[in-house]
Order: sequence, then structure tokens, then C-alpha cells
Amino acid sequence: MKMQLLGDSGLRVSQLCLGTMTFGEDWGWGASKEVSREIFDAYVEAGGNFIDTASPYTNGTSEKFVGEFVASDRDAFVVATKFTLPDQFEVTQPATKVGNARKNLRRSVEGSLRRLNTDHIDVLYLHIWDFTTPTDEIMRTLDDLVTSGKVLYLGMSDTPAWIVARAQTTAQLRGWTPFSVLQIEYSLVERTVERDLIPMANALGMSVAPWSPLAGGILSGKYSGGEQTNRGMDVPERSLQIAKVVGEEAEKTGCTPSQLSLAWLLAKNTIPILGARKTDQFKDNLGCLDVQISAETMQVLDEASKIDLGFPHNFLHSDFVQSRVLGGKTELLDGISPRT
Repeated sequence: MKMQLLGDSGLRVSQLCLGTMTFGEDWGWGASKEVSREIFDAYVEAGGNFIDTASPYTNGTSEKFVGEFVASDRDAFVVATKFTLPDQFEVTQPATKVGNARKNLRRSVEGSLRRLNTDHIDVLYLHIWDFTTPTDEIMRTLDDLVTSGKVLYLGMSDTPAWIVARAQTTAQLRGWTPFSVLQIEYSLVERTVERDLIPMANALGMSVAPWSPLAGGILSGKYSGGEQTNRGMDVPERSLQIAKVVGEEAEKTGCTPSQLSLAWLLAKNTIPILGARKTDQFKDNLGCLDVQISAETMQVLDEASKIDLGFPHNFLHSDFVQSRVLGGKTELLDGISPRT
């Protein structure tokens, strides 16, 4: 597995990230400690070093397992966790134990440090935007945690692009620690993030780490129609059609549909987050590292899953507008990457 820099930082992470939301059986459907260890070992054997967890995953068991698994060589791993949600996945919680306010942020970090049995978190993500906490309060508190040495790098997850951009710009202008990575849902089935979130991340120095890279299993080809996903939702017909094309192209390429879907994300310069409940399933997904996607296959996949970018993107990129903002000299753009 190759290494790459995380955003504009000097932190070296592997091109695949290990997702550990399935580590632990507290929610009734995860992996046992033994299987979790097998998955972790398979990932490390493949050359991986980037581990993703969060304070509420399997009611804290995920963090405990991760802390135990990396303990023998802690500095060889980049451990990422998240704050915002309650440690126990229950609807009713004290108001001060949820959200992004300074009080809950510090409480959550201290709890994660205890469960991970470590003195620092390599990457701390804001998990979900709460629409109530001021941006300055969050960014100043995050910077204080970095200054204290309890956190080394920062990430943002599941937040509108305009909010991330404001927070990132605030940090850069005030000399606070900026975000190095953006974690978002992204796959051949979910490409709406290409409208604003991904261009924003590229422009502001953040790597992109997609969660649900197989769209809840849809892109593995296991659904044929009429079923519900593991999130309890019906599988859209559009998603089934995309999965069908993926299956056809995977057969031509000589790989599994899951491997091809993950290889597509790697070709998009992202760091896919791989999670699994079974060791053989996880090892099969690691095969994406050996997949070589032809230009023809990329074109077929892009076309089958394309989205309408909508306003203002379609308007700004129309021939009418482009020819006029360039004074009729569209050839000026030849060989020039458009600025975002």
C-alpha cells in the first residue's frame, strides 16, 4: 500500500483507511474481538497505517479495540477519532454531552484518550455540524487541543461546504490549526459531493476520505431490487442500474464489483475508508489495490453514475457564459486548469 500526505500537512497516511465502526458487537451486528483483530492484522499486513474510529462506535468498544491493537507500536499508526455525538447511541442525552460546543468537545476528547489508552489523538474529526456552535468557538478549542499536544491534526466530517470553507479560512487567517482532511459519503452511487464539497477540499488543502464507499453494499452487487439497505431504506432503481454497470465492467476488468468501485475512488485521489464484519470480505476489498482501471472503463463508470451539477455550475460552464467571460477567446483555457 502506498503512502500519501494528508492534505497540506506532512502527515504520511496509507492510501486506504481502516474503518472500525464494526469493531464490537454492542449494537448487535458488529464483529467480535477476534474477527476485529483478524481484520486489523490483514490491513496492517497490506501496509495500512490509517485507522478511523469515533467516540460512539459500538458504545466505545471500537475505540477500546483500536487502542489495544495499536498499543504494541503506537507511533506506527495514525489513529483518527471523532467528537460531536454521544458516547452511547441513545436519543435522549444531557444537552452538555452532545454537539460541538467547547464543553462537549473537551469531554469527548478526554473520553476518547482513555478508551484508546493513548496520550494523543493523531487526527480529530468534527463528526457532524450541529448548527448551533459558533465557528470561532470550535476552531479556537481545536487549536488549543493541538497546542496542548492532545491532538495533532484536524478533520471535518458531514458538514456543508460553505461552513467548512468558512471554518478553514478562519483558521488560516488567525493562525490556528486548519483541517487536513474532509470525511464525506462518496461513491459511484453518491456523487453529489462533486458539486461543492470536493472542489472546496481540493482548493483549501484537504484530503478527501470517503465513507460508505460501496454505498452500503449496493456496489458489491448483492441487491437485485425490492430489498432494503442496512440503513433500512429501499434501494433506488438508479443505484441498481449503476451497480449493474459496475458488475459488467468488473467482469471485463477481471476483478470483483467491490474492488472496481474502490479502485474508482482511488483513481479520484481519495482515501477510501474500508470497513467490514468478515475477514474474507475485507481481504477481498483489499484487492482493489491491484486493479488497473482502463480509461475506457473509467469513462463508462463516470457516464453511468454522472449527476447534474445544477446551478451555478451548469450556467457558469455553458458555452454562452464561457465565451463571454473570456471575450470570445475560449482558446485561452487550453491547457489551463480552471481555478476554483
